[in-house]
Amino acid sequence: MKKINTTYTYHKDSPLDLMKEFTICESLALKDSPYMVAIKEPKPYGAMIGELLVKENLLKNGSRIMEIGGGYGSLMNGLFGAYSNLIKHAFMVDLSKNLLNVQRKKLSSWKNLITFINADVTEILDGLKNIDLLILNEMIGDLPTWMNLDAQNLPDDALALVKKYDLEIPEKGLFNLNIGAIQIVEQICKNKIPAFLSEHSSDPIIPEAMDYLKDGLSLNGFPREIKLFQHSEFTIRFSHLIKVAKAFGRKTFTGSLAELVGIKNTEQMRFV
Repeated sequence: MKKINTTYTYHKDSPLDLMKEFTICESLALKDSPYMVAIKEPKPYGAMIGELLVKENLLKNGSRIMEIGGGYGSLMNGLFGAYSNLIKHAFMVDLSKNLLNVQRKKLSSWKNLITFINADVTEILDGLKNIDLLILNEMIGDLPTWMNLDAQNLPDDALALVKKYDLEIPEKGLFNLNIGAIQIVEQICKNKIPAFLSEHSSDPIIPEAMDYLKDGLSLNGFPREIKLFQHSEFTIRFSHLIKVAKAFGRKTFTGSLAELVGIKNTEQMRFV
């Protein structure tokens, strides 16, 4: 018998306040954000993501993109601000009607290029057509997680999943498994859509010359519960998601958000 953590009801029915959570996207939403003092080359987070996507040839002229769980619309706002010339159309999919209304206001400058969809992405993903790129930014930690699995006595479906993708698990004791994140990566791969996935709470990847970040940090990388306002989320073990993607023959690349956004490696940052 598995215990499942789900945030479905919270995100669907609650009047969400994302400022009760600390996200990279909102912290770096604007170029004049006070957090930009930590960044080598200040620019909106969406523009940072766009730069990476262009470099990897995932965002190109005439792209039709879809962001899933776009929060306040800050990533897409930064992306359009820097790369609107490459975007033919964007789709914003969210479980929360409240957040979709916020996104509509935030992205009103590009309203003719954006369609807003109130839906559970797991129910529509298999039917997607003509989408060139999916963006799932800082939301896969909200997906269902199997909790307190016994490594030496796994339920049949968990054991089958571990064997199917050769997922590394602890030798003994209880652990959590990101079943929702694994399943959405399976869906993305089956539909052969390129995707960018990120999560600020995940496997620790310590950039070179920043070993001081290890201090007090749990480094085993297995999903840990994060208790938030009226719900819990879980950290993501990206190595599991990479194994799923590679099982479908997908090319993957990964790295730390600290490196992606360009954190300054200075005495002041080490003090912080």
